Amino acid sequence: MPDRDPQPVERQLPTDEARDLLALVREIARREIAPTAAEEEDAGRFPREVFTLLSESGLLGLPYDSEYGGGDQPYEVYLQVLEELAAARLTVGLGVSVHTLASYALATYGTKQQQVEHLPAMLGGGLLGAYCLSEPSSGSDAAALRTKAVRDGDHWLITGTKAWITHGGIADFYTVMARTGEDGPRGITAFLVPGDAPGLSGAAPEKKMGMKGSPTAQVHLDGVRLPDDRRIGEEGQGFSVALSALDSGRLGIAACAIGLAQAALDEAVAYATQRRQFGRPIADFQGLRFMIADMATQIEAGRALYLAAARLRDAGRPFAKQAAMAKLHCTDTAMKVTTDAVQILGGYGYTADFPAERYMREAKVLQIVEGTNQIQRMVIARQVVGPEGR
Repeated sequence: MPDRDPQPVERQLPTDEARDLLALVREIARREIAPTAAEEEDAGRFPREVFTLLSESGLLGLPYDSEYGGGDQPYEVYLQVLEELAAARLTVGLGVSVHTLASYALATYGTKQQQVEHLPAMLGGGLLGAYCLSEPSSGSDAAALRTKAVRDGDHWLITGTKAWITHGGIADFYTVMARTGEDGPRGITAFLVPGDAPGLSGAAPEKKMGMKGSPTAQVHLDGVRLPDDRRIGEEGQGFSVALSALDSGRLGIAACAIGLAQAALDEAVAYATQRRQFGRPIADFQGLRFMIADMATQIEAGRALYLAAARLRDAGRPFAKQAAMAKLHCTDTAMKVTTDAVQILGGYGYTADFPAERYMREAKVLQIVEGTNQIQRMVIARQVVGPEGR
């Protein structure tokens, strides 16, 4: 039923280059992503050709140094690109966020030689990355991971299983956290593992309630042999690398959540302005008008929150608390807004003929990935109140 085109989000962008970039992203989203999103999600098809296009268009390395193929864009701009992509299809927006997360360790902690050797292909060479921290027995308690890396001369042998890996089994490279020393966070080291490394394999993708087009799978490492120059940072530094990456990654999830919520709001408004009951559009009824007003307000608040955190990051200031707040608020907003969108569409909202039900199913995972929202509350409370057990 809805055939009303949504109005583009009004954005405050720092440069003309950024405005041109967002215009390009909107055109790609309109032409190449949105038209097939519902069909491909239903079929569980991953749009690898879209990621190839994004790489060719310079959109897979936006926040990184142009010296290595990145886009030299501040997070303030990069996150708004993610939002636009996620509004068209969450599988794409989240996929770009995960790829950026997977590239973070090498771009931030790698040696100059490592960056020169690997980053150009990772950021602009058509490759796709995955981030491997979680395991079957260690999710929120990430420091309890069991995957081991054992020295063998000037090489490492990595053995273990990673779980809940976006792009698991199809990625071209994996940033892997493995235990090289004592139990706990100080015994973890980061490695860059090629996707075709002997001994690395992906399990069958998980069967999920949403985001069926985005493969999530266990990744098995069976004695994967790596030279020491594939180690990122110092031995024992891996957990710090992982947490630093997640601070930035949470902002990516927040932006994706707002993109998804915006898509749901646009669908609800289009439906409510055209659906007529009792002789007038249902958008004329105060109950629905107030719902839509609340939805729009929460989206705008979430956008402001993630952008405020991004600007702190861009200024080189601490932003971990704000990143956790943004992830918490924006993903809870996405869940509420998509649920309300289904309600506004009524019976139609519960059918697969309209995208509202898909948005609702997809929103749930955003409250879980890259630190559950319960973990975000713990992070925020520690910043505000102080550590537990003082």
